[in-house]
Amino acid sequence: MRKVKWIVSITVIAATALAFAPTERYFEIAKSLDIFATLFKEVNAYYVDDVDPQKLIRKSIDSMLESLDPYTDYIPEDELENFRVTTTGQYAGIGALIGVINNKTIITHPYKNFPANKAGVKVGDEIIAIDGKKVEGKPTAEVSSLLKGPARTEVELKIRRSGKPDDIVIKIKREKITISNLAYAGLIGTDVAYIKLDDFTPGAAKEVSDALLKLKEQGANKLIIDLRDNPGGLMHEAINIVNLFVPRDKEVVSTKGKVQDWNKTYFTLNNPLDTEIPITVLTSEGSASASEIVAGSLQDYDRAVLIGRKTFGKGLVQTTRQLSYNSQLKVTTAKYYIPSGRCIQALDYAHRSEDGSVEKFPDSLRSEFKTKNGRKVYDGNGIDPDITVEDRYLGAVTVALIQNGLIFEFASKYCGEQLTVPDLKSFKLSDADYSKFLEWIKSKKFSYSTALEASTNQLMEATKQERYYNELEGQLADLKKKIEANKASDLVRFKKEISEIIEQQIAFHFALAEGQAAISLPNDQTVSQAVKVLSDNNRYKSILSPD
Repeated sequence: MRKVKWIVSITVIAATALAFAPTERYFEIAKSLDIFATLFKEVNAYYVDDVDPQKLIRKSIDSMLESLDPYTDYIPEDELENFRVTTTGQYAGIGALIGVINNKTIITHPYKNFPANKAGVKVGDEIIAIDGKKVEGKPTAEVSSLLKGPARTEVELKIRRSGKPDDIVIKIKREKITISNLAYAGLIGTDVAYIKLDDFTPGAAKEVSDALLKLKEQGANKLIIDLRDNPGGLMHEAINIVNLFVPRDKEVVSTKGKVQDWNKTYFTLNNPLDTEIPITVLTSEGSASASEIVAGSLQDYDRAVLIGRKTFGKGLVQTTRQLSYNSQLKVTTAKYYIPSGRCIQALDYAHRSEDGSVEKFPDSLRSEFKTKNGRKVYDGNGIDPDITVEDRYLGAVTVALIQNGLIFEFASKYCGEQLTVPDLKSFKLSDADYSKFLEWIKSKKFSYSTALEASTNQLMEATKQERYYNELEGQLADLKKKIEANKASDLVRFKKEISEIIEQQIAFHFALAEGQAAISLPNDQTVSQAVKVLSDNNRYKSILSPD
């Protein structure tokens, strides 16, 4: 009840203060706050069952902010640590990602050169206990909390590893962990630098710079920056990355919002690393926010050719505001605009439909802008690549195998049975190995459904409702049989793509990102297109020239 009294008191004080504001808007705010306070008091006092005041308030806060946009969030004190890890990439622990795969808590990524990796923890290891406390069936958040702790303290893991008859006990000394923003950096061929950037936490620009300098020493004179599925992060890191490739004193991004004093234009401040190296930037629907600042700015300055898919379209800026009781509010305060003047926000949160859904800005309202060279670009719906590469769609059986964790589990089993690490540059899953995979899948009683099955079931329901079922029953039954027959052969029909996914997962198990890159990059259509463009200087220049 003390919490309730505190909430009511604060609300009444706020309402009283705002009631004397001269505008009708402030009166409505005060009125609404007063209604909420009295409503909450009545519900708490008279609702038939006991209620949790804290949960009710949290629900109301979350619902209110959700009605604005997905990026405005309330962060209570007990969630601040996770928020800091997300924004800074830093924490103290063993340096490993964990996940739940088929009801087991599994090490999915021990970061290279961090405590877990150095102690011998491998991808696929199942955590059985931490410091003697069993964790089987525990939520991931609880297990993660046990693994974290002050730097230089020791934690003991009991793990189960495929191929080993007995559980293994490993003692690990925690360290301060700073997660790298780069998933991978290496050469493709002899002269193309490939840098996969996954985040924009502190140090991202320096990591890109250091990686490129190292690759240039090895002979790189062309660059691929892979921003696919990079959700963004810190704006100033995006600005600094753009600054690596364009001269100083160039506008990169400006922000415009309700508070005029907060509106600002950001320029490159440093001498660039290289203003001549040919660049391609890879984008996808998962490239958002800071990724779009980098991709869009380099496109606006005709400094890079964008290849892949249209980006997500997040042109909103968030600011963190301190609240009482050490809680915080991450609130959308502005929209950002890249050098050509365009805002690439795709969803119009200010104008929701009656059902609460949000629509994209229609093409008819998109405005035309020009790059430095005079090429046409558009606002309002993400960033369009200069060269579109269609997504490779996996078969339903392949997707189901991935989602069910079966490919990951088989890779763990396969690696546990190997006495030596194969040459990953030439590694291929043999026919015999794939046959073993099929036998193993049978033992797992694997089943899945397809979109075609769902559509057929809907069609059958529709024929029943419209009373055509008796006439079509035989044909529909035949269709279902054919679908089932096709499904029975899917594991054979999709052997090539399933094998490729298994090979990539095995390579990751053995050698983390370096291993996965060795397998996946040669088969990546978007990367191949980027290499082709960079290898043809005339084509590269023509793409960056006006129509």
